[in-house]
Amino acid sequence: MTSALTAPPDGQPASRRDAPLVTPDLPHGLEELLQVRLPALIATRRHLHANPELSGHEFATAALIAAELTRAGLQPRLLPKGNGVICDVNGRAEGPVVALRADIDALPLADVKDVPYRSTVEGVCHACGHDVHTTVLLGVGQLLARLAEQDELPGRVRLIFQPAEEILPCGALEVIEAGGLDDVTQIFALHCDPNLPVGKVGLRVGPITAAADNVTVRLTGPGGHTARPHLTVDLVDALGRVVTEVPALVNRRVPANSGLLLVFGHASAGTRYNVIPSEAVASGTLRVMDRDTWDIAPKIVSQVVRDVVAPTGATVDLDYQRGRPPVSNDSRAVQVLTTATTAALGQDGIAETPQSMGGEDFSWYLEHVPGALARLGVGRVGPNVDLHRASFDVDERTIEVGVRLLVQTALRSLTAA
Repeated sequence: MTSALTAPPDGQPASRRDAPLVTPDLPHGLEELLQVRLPALIATRRHLHANPELSGHEFATAALIAAELTRAGLQPRLLPKGNGVICDVNGRAEGPVVALRADIDALPLADVKDVPYRSTVEGVCHACGHDVHTTVLLGVGQLLARLAEQDELPGRVRLIFQPAEEILPCGALEVIEAGGLDDVTQIFALHCDPNLPVGKVGLRVGPITAAADNVTVRLTGPGGHTARPHLTVDLVDALGRVVTEVPALVNRRVPANSGLLLVFGHASAGTRYNVIPSEAVASGTLRVMDRDTWDIAPKIVSQVVRDVVAPTGATVDLDYQRGRPPVSNDSRAVQVLTTATTAALGQDGIAETPQSMGGEDFSWYLEHVPGALARLGVGRVGPNVDLHRASFDVDERTIEVGVRLLVQTALRSLTAA
């Protein structure tokens, strides 16, 4: 059967032509249902993109998800705060429980795209593809619900629509606390990757993301006139030393192959050209590929910051916020994804992918159960647009790819357990 991948919907540009244009049929009559549901899924993605919600406030998004799942004959339940959803697709009782997770929050960025589904919420947009993740998992739920009705689902599949992936504390911890991993044997997730064309899936055994923490350094002192800095603590000078010296010195304290990256994204001090301020602040992220180095990073950063600031006389308040460990893919789970990708897209659908310096709170699930994160190609014709940019968009044909992949992943995980 020729797939909808052969024609992008509604005038969307074609993806790079190395993407497969024909896919094998889904099992148990699901192929026809998928083709029927695709236009509605694309419309859902566009609605989510036009109506984004920030981390921790995904109430309308969660309500939409719950309504769609209920229409499919399922029984979703909201997380305690009402901004996330957990829903079991109940197949044969004797089978295992496999979880599929999608994150649903948006970013505090203005949407600059000229598209009909541009964000209608000022200063908020889906610049990381979570609208795609959500839509794909909704499609998967609809197809698996049909299998369950036909008694063709060999176990239980838990759909997790998680809030607050983009902030700390992470939404994954809320899901775990709410029992989202109870009885789960494996868990899987997809993340959009604009560096891969649609129809390609990036797989990797072991670490696929980095650990990511937040670091904020606050400096205080008496302040004073710029004409008499000797009577003050010059916090602008002290802040400059923190921003320029600390990252390099921290790197000197860890193994060179740990991949540690400390970058300050914000620094501020003062409001007047002739006043030395009494407060200054710098904040940024620490990312590291190695789990052992992540464990010792807070102590190292604290010591280096205090050593750098000490000669200036400023008082230091360091807020080191632990974020998330690296996502480390289980080898058996990656094998499930490999066979699922081959079934959904053919052997050419598999792509190698490097470990990223980005952070992902999917890692917290893997602290409890084995699983794997795959990268879903969403690249469009022309220059790629990176994640977390206000112009980010996807080739919407990837929605079909993602649904096919996760349906096959769930079925193969259930039968392999």
